[in-house]
Amino acid sequence: MRSTRVIAAASAVVLAFPLAACGSSEKTADKKPAAGTGNAGALIGVTMPTRSSERWNGDGENVKKELEALGYKVDLQFAEDDIPTQVNQLDNQITKGAKLLIIASIDGTAISTQLQSAADNKIPVIAYDRLVRDSPNVDYYATFDNFRVGVQQATSLLTGLKVLNADGSEGAAKGPFNVELFAGSADDNNATFFYNGAMSVLKPYLDDGTLKVPSKQTEFKTIAILRWKPAVAQDRMENLLTSTYRSGLTVDGVLSPYDGLSIGIISALKSNGYGTAGQPYPVVTGQDAEAASVKSIIAGEQYSTIFKDYRELARTSAQMADAVLKGQKPTTNNNKDYDNGVKVVPSTLLDTAIVNKTNYQKVLIDSGFYKKAQVQ
Repeated sequence: MRSTRVIAAASAVVLAFPLAACGSSEKTADKKPAAGTGNAGALIGVTMPTRSSERWNGDGENVKKELEALGYKVDLQFAEDDIPTQVNQLDNQITKGAKLLIIASIDGTAISTQLQSAADNKIPVIAYDRLVRDSPNVDYYATFDNFRVGVQQATSLLTGLKVLNADGSEGAAKGPFNVELFAGSADDNNATFFYNGAMSVLKPYLDDGTLKVPSKQTEFKTIAILRWKPAVAQDRMENLLTSTYRSGLTVDGVLSPYDGLSIGIISALKSNGYGTAGQPYPVVTGQDAEAASVKSIIAGEQYSTIFKDYRELARTSAQMADAVLKGQKPTTNNNKDYDNGVKVVPSTLLDTAIVNKTNYQKVLIDSGFYKKAQVQ
């Protein structure tokens, strides 16, 4: 069982970065999209969670650019992780006459009234990267293969510990290794996909004692970091070091699902003596390939991150919107896995890639995602 999972997981390390054809390849929709007449130059409302994340800034600006290139007007809003603000932004976009909404929700269960208002006004909705839950009024979903992201994070943790080799085969290191686990915000549907993907890889190693969690904190609800706040992750890591590692134990690895959390975790480790010649940093994972974390990887602090090319996600979302507003059905590649509690939402999943010190140049710089000066 382990070898099957390991081979599948480790194969993620060497994949290039194309659009993934995950799940079923069909052209489908749950309901008839908006009529295709009279929508040239239409207003599209785009709402993003916050400007405080480098990633969401890039998403918002790229979605706007892609839609404007197709001739649409765009109302781009950032809610600064405040649910009432996002609710008001959606209400305003509907009032302004938006013909379609692209929503990266803060809490996918908190905007049902706005989604119903959109449906009443025949305004299609595309969920952007975060699935909007518990509503029938979501037409499409554009995202990455989030379960696979978790698999990649766990695989990278094992590779960094040398439990696995880069090709997915068993490594020379047998442990036991002390690891601590972090998860994303419990109100973000993606966070459970990341967690479940990671645990599908880590569980056999936890069961056989190769990995140990000295804090005993492994359940999602215990390790989740609300709103993905770096300061909250830093405080939790500080508390773990104080409560669990004062007896001489050392942290060998940390499963972190997001670069912002990773930076907070590393700050806590640094203030507790890690990063010195006698006490190297543990293997710390991440996600989103934010510039600060790429610099940290190059400096030998953070071990890895998961690259999600939001340029492609923005392009895919804009193409979806364009098709809907022309009365067509967007192409989707997964129509079975993303159940929001009310319906299965037709989805397009994009591929992701593990990035570490050995391949950041090829994946991030040679691809044009960053200029070299941005991460050095």
